[in-house]
Amino acid sequence: MSPVDAYSEFLKKDLGSLIDALKLENLQKHFLRSRWLDQVLWMGGKADSAQKRYYALRLVAIIGGVLVPALVSLDMSGWTKWITFVVSLLVAISIAVEEFFHYGERWRHYRRSVELLKIEGWLFFQLSGPYQAFSQHSEAYSQFGGKIEEIMQHEVDIYITQVVKEKEEEKKKGTVG
Repeated sequence: MSPVDAYSEFLKKDLGSLIDALKLENLQKHFLRSRWLDQVLWMGGKADSAQKRYYALRLVAIIGGVLVPALVSLDMSGWTKWITFVVSLLVAISIAVEEFFHYGERWRHYRRSVELLKIEGWLFFQLSGPYQAFSQHSEAYSQFGGKIEEIMQHEVDIYITQVVKEKEEEKKKGTVG
């Protein structure tokens, strides 16, 4: 099991046990797991995946970008010519793939969203911040649920705006039919 998967599993168990300890109705606990915890875990996984892809593509571009000038300065016959060609092709492909999928932007977007969800969850669990006026979690539950939905709606709005923006830019460039 990778460290990321191990952390995700730990988080699922740890936050799940916190949810179990709350004095809430079973249906409310189910909603917490299905909506809040599920989104924390899902977005965390998406952020980690996008980060790995972003770093891999950027490293290929950076290292290849440094290697190509060095290779060009060598004798450009035989294998050096082909290695230079392959490395420069990998650099171009890496940059193009990152430009198309925007893994860096996705990583930052998902990381920001999951951290907002976690912060709101901790405020709710501790009955602090906007929940400090409540003496029990069952009283604060409705406000917490509303705040989570606001965060999720904002996340969806940003995602849709980005997708629509990318498609409009592609249409303007003539790459989408």
